[in-house]
Amino acid sequence: MKNYQTNAIKNISLLGGSGSGKTTLVEAMLYESGVIKRRGSIDAKNTVSDYFPVEKDYGYSVFPTVIQTEWLDKKLNFIDCPGADDFVGGVVSSLNVTDTALILINAQYGVEVGTTNHFRYTDKFNKPVIFVINQLDNEKADYDRIMEQLKENFGNKTVRIQYPVNTGQDFNAVVDVLKMKLYKWKPEGGVPEILEIPDSEKTKAEELHNALIEAAAEHDENLMEKYFDQGVLTEDEMRLGIRKGLLTRDMFPVFCVSGGKDMCVRRLMEFVGNVVPSVSETQKPETTDGVQVEPDGNAPTSVYVFKTSVEPHIGEVSYFKVMSGKLKEGDDLYNVNRGTKERVSQLFAVAGQIRTKVDEIAAGDIGATVKLKETRTGNTLAVKGSDFVFKAIDYPAPKYRRAIKALSESDEEKMNEALNRMHEEDPTWIIEQSKELKQTILFGQGEFHLRTLKWRIENNDKIPIEYKEPKIPYRETITKSARADYRHKKQSGGAGQFGEVHLIVEPYYEGMPAPETFKFNNQEFKISLRDVQEIDLEWGGKLVFINSVVGGAIDARFLPAILKGIMDRMEQGPLTGSYARDVRVIVYDGKMHPVDSNEISFRLAGRNAFSQAFKNAGPKLLEPIYDVEILVPSDRMGDVMSDLQGRRSIIMGMASEKGFEKLSAKVPLKELSSYSTSLSSLTGGRASFGMQFASYELVPVDIQEKLLKEYEATKKEEE
Repeated sequence: MKNYQTNAIKNISLLGGSGSGKTTLVEAMLYESGVIKRRGSIDAKNTVSDYFPVEKDYGYSVFPTVIQTEWLDKKLNFIDCPGADDFVGGVVSSLNVTDTALILINAQYGVEVGTTNHFRYTDKFNKPVIFVINQLDNEKADYDRIMEQLKENFGNKTVRIQYPVNTGQDFNAVVDVLKMKLYKWKPEGGVPEILEIPDSEKTKAEELHNALIEAAAEHDENLMEKYFDQGVLTEDEMRLGIRKGLLTRDMFPVFCVSGGKDMCVRRLMEFVGNVVPSVSETQKPETTDGVQVEPDGNAPTSVYVFKTSVEPHIGEVSYFKVMSGKLKEGDDLYNVNRGTKERVSQLFAVAGQIRTKVDEIAAGDIGATVKLKETRTGNTLAVKGSDFVFKAIDYPAPKYRRAIKALSESDEEKMNEALNRMHEEDPTWIIEQSKELKQTILFGQGEFHLRTLKWRIENNDKIPIEYKEPKIPYRETITKSARADYRHKKQSGGAGQFGEVHLIVEPYYEGMPAPETFKFNNQEFKISLRDVQEIDLEWGGKLVFINSVVGGAIDARFLPAILKGIMDRMEQGPLTGSYARDVRVIVYDGKMHPVDSNEISFRLAGRNAFSQAFKNAGPKLLEPIYDVEILVPSDRMGDVMSDLQGRRSIIMGMASEKGFEKLSAKVPLKELSSYSTSLSSLTGGRASFGMQFASYELVPVDIQEKLLKEYEATKKEEE
């Protein structure tokens, strides 16, 4: 592969829901461009794109795959992204480094939730979009219905470049209204016959041709003037107008292909080569300081790593985009994020598992290298002295969690090493060693996502593991004020232990006025504010600690020990062992011994006094509540609503969005445990959702009683 300059490089994400045919289309493109001599298939498990063992076994894409080819003296870098919503991390990382998106639509199913979700990401990243209707040879293909859906979902910006003469098993021809020719294929596909448009199609073709000219002219004043004067544009002028429309997202061209039969694939690649904007024409990446970086080959070298993977027979591979300058084999760069030096010993141009050694990669191009020491996904490598740091990839929040455990305790360390390595490959797999729950919690995008990780650990690393229902991170708090005192006294020869603490607890809220008096059993307690400490708890909420001791009843040097004792109990709440929060504690009295009082005595006295007071202060459990947003087809709305109501949810709103219904609800985390699986089952996989932590709210009384009984039973078992 020759070295291409920035103005001849085009970076394209291949997006689309599961089953839209991206991997099959890639095979056809690689075959047509001569990268491979024979097309593979998913059934035969020999495609260039899906080459990881888990992808071959499951029959679907798990990781984004870089595919490079040459066409019309241009270098086309495609990234084939997984279609399943569970693997959306690959879509996000891909759109960070590409400049245009091809969104494939399965001609049998039309515009799906996956289509809409991927389009929303292109909107977020402000990327040009081309819709590609694939699998028009399917007997259930319905082209006209899809065009109606595209108009309904994406407006009049969708403009046809082609339309099929026939669909279903007889699909073998399209009318191209940009070139005003008929393209017709033999059963084996490949190179088409290019014919004049038959009389039966001329009226329709001319109508769509004029619509395309109008759409192209709208994006350039000179083209508009010529169109008004002459009523026509040349093919090159139309290409210019379409390119400008793509760049502003005011035009979404629509193509027709059959990737499986290799029909119209060459024409699609020709359009990409001629019309899709090159790297030098698209929006410039920004550093963390907001500086736009030109893809200038003469500038200092900077490189952004957008994907890391551990691959069969090769080890760790880092995929990157050269943001500026030129990267050469043997270059020494600095990892700006980590402050370490890296030598780029080898450079590769990549087409899936096919890697070709190159000696140089220009600005805007995508490549790979191996065995970097400290570099991870999202890191910037640059020449010494460069202050470029590119933004980290902003991945979607997780929406599925499980506790993970090795079946053999001796494998725990190996399992954790494997988990950390897999997080580097897919940062949407998130691992948390929860001190609070005493579990290793694995977060992901869905059941499929976590099932894939389990397959890899058990098959690649040979570590048997199991998933369990994760515990819920409840919180404990109080609803009224209470008083308690506790004397810790111990004598066992020699120095003894003595400490006595009197304290009051009450619920705390932000902006609460300072306490003055309390009344318990007709006895009044006046508060004297000698010192106030406001502690932001790492698990959320606050502890306010007030020293109100007068007359030297407790020496000031013992107050920190009392606070430590209280914090001990806050970290393991008296009700269920969950973290406690939002409590104000007033220490107002106590006793000391001139010889036996020490820090441990007051720490124990403070902890036990707090525990007693907490239990008498109307203790309540709080549970985490999440904001959930669901995108669901209209015909499944009733089922989804009924299911949510059974999950103790509160519906916050409903709205229509581009052919789907959007539901907003507040749902307890406890009820979301397997929601992704249930939602998929209810809607036939046609819905999607996102979730974000909202707040902690009181647990219903019946559920609290059940949880308390379960905790007491557990404590007895441990004893």
